[in-house]
Amino acid sequence: MRILLTGATGTLGSYLHKELSSRGHEIVSVARSNADLNHDITDPAEVAAMYRAAGPLDAVVSAAGHVPFKPVAEMTPEDYLSAFHGKVLSQIELVRQGLPHVTGRGSFTLITGILAREPIVTGTAASMANAAVEAFARAAAIEIAPQRINAISPTVFTESLPGYGNLFPGMTSVDLADVARAYVRSVEGAQTGQIYIP
Repeated sequence: MRILLTGATGTLGSYLHKELSSRGHEIVSVARSNADLNHDITDPAEVAAMYRAAGPLDAVVSAAGHVPFKPVAEMTPEDYLSAFHGKVLSQIELVRQGLPHVTGRGSFTLITGILAREPIVTGTAASMANAAVEAFARAAAIEIAPQRINAISPTVFTESLPGYGNLFPGMTSVDLADVARAYVRSVEGAQTGQIYIP
């Protein structure tokens, strides 16, 4: 398959690039810099330019999404809008604008996270954004068939515990290899409207 991978230079994206490539797929990497296509997917105009440059695709895989972490009393409307633009609208635009660029039975795989169902202190924006992405994926699935859409909802990565583990006290981590298997299931499988929890 020819797969567009956003967030390709991050921790998860870099791992997915190697895993999907090793399975024989052609990867078109997208990031703000140092990728095949350098675009900011939080800007709908940049998403349009990205798809024009990418050419025909069999799948779109998202490993990108930024949200602020602050106590709710310190959050501002701009913080919540930042989370919406950084993780929700950016991925909605990947799907909305991607429909004519992905093959008739192609797929979209989005990224959410455990905070949609298990909140933490300082995580209200992340919980909001993750839950919104999951609801969108379920709703879009009934409209875009035979194209497919799923979301991956991991907990904190084991490989990221040194930097982020203190935000997830008592929560079990997940290895990037397990997260990658969920992406493979979404891309190479046949299900749609699913939220995979690796």
